[in-house]
Amino acid sequence: MRPVTPQYLDQFNDLLGYVFQVTAKEVSESGYEEGELERAKRPVLEEADVFGWFNGEDLVSQLAIYPCKVNIHGREFEMAGLTGVGTYPEYAGHGLMHDLISTALEHMRSRRQWISYLYPYSIPFYRKKGWEIMSDHLTFDVRDIQLPKQQNLPGHVERMDIDAEDVIRTYDRFALLNHGAMIRNQLNWDEYWRWENEEERTAAVFYDENDEPQGFLLYWIANEIFHIKEMVYITQEARIALWNFVSAHFSMVEHVRGNIYKNEPLHFLLDDGDIKQTIKPYFMARIVDVEQFLRAYPFAAVGQPLHFIVSDPMAPWNVGTFGITWDDAGQVHVERDQHPGLPVRVDIQTLTTMLMSYRRPSYLSLIERLDADRAAVKNLEQIIPMEEPYFSDYF
Repeated sequence: MRPVTPQYLDQFNDLLGYVFQVTAKEVSESGYEEGELERAKRPVLEEADVFGWFNGEDLVSQLAIYPCKVNIHGREFEMAGLTGVGTYPEYAGHGLMHDLISTALEHMRSRRQWISYLYPYSIPFYRKKGWEIMSDHLTFDVRDIQLPKQQNLPGHVERMDIDAEDVIRTYDRFALLNHGAMIRNQLNWDEYWRWENEEERTAAVFYDENDEPQGFLLYWIANEIFHIKEMVYITQEARIALWNFVSAHFSMVEHVRGNIYKNEPLHFLLDDGDIKQTIKPYFMARIVDVEQFLRAYPFAAVGQPLHFIVSDPMAPWNVGTFGITWDDAGQVHVERDQHPGLPVRVDIQTLTTMLMSYRRPSYLSLIERLDADRAAVKNLEQIIPMEEPYFSDYF
């Protein structure tokens, strides 16, 4: 096992293409010319920490740790994005990936990346390694006759390029207001558009009466369908205005199809809520270092003392007891091998999804993923923020 340097870029991409069956046709449909995708992925490989198993000079198993920043309940965290994971089938079953993930977790910890996200190609596999679901992806299909009626609002909508300054600036504000969201740099934006034909995409930005951008829509129209890649809004006024813009295409389209990256009840917001919606798990997350994550975690309130008894299948430094107390100034203190207050017995997967507020303590207790008495669960409900995660990126 050793680091995978940019000189192995072709082998890195070949292994990815084989494992995930990315065809030349799919690459072409994404707007890439021959060889362009490989060149486009080079900055990711140069920025990421990539580890692999080699047979001589042949790369046979790999993963990449993509350095990112995310908003966790209003606080910026360094996040390790796990991506580029793959092993050629003839080398499967030898524990290569287990060893790579173990090395990756140690590396993340050394880089002070207390949390990791990934897009799971196998939820059961990553659950065994300590990750758990942290966000959803909803898709919807609204017929033209179900589009909301126009509402008069101050402000206006402008169409512009998807990389316009006001699009970037509005997303930056949005990310700082939405728990779970990626705080994007240029490389994150490049990955966001990686498998899209950017030339066919358009941004529609809503400006309020003070000419300040408050939301945007990324969309394209094809075959009488209005496709929404993402709708971002900072105010409810912006949400209404952007739907006004969509509804203005009533005579041009038969359906509006789009994506929502949190459990938002779109059907409840429409006059005719009898729409088609599907929901599926999107990203998974994992606490890399429990002690450090708890110290940095922005608890919603000062609570009663408690201690977590944690199990972890991959990170031995997370196995044990972590006591949590608050001082008179409201500052949280986390100490290993201390037992203040009531016990909460939990595995790393459940602890992650609970602190990410994807699932509440009461529900996790009900389904017996959380071993704690009623008073301890009530305490957890009070100290864990309510905001559900939002994550719309892909890597």
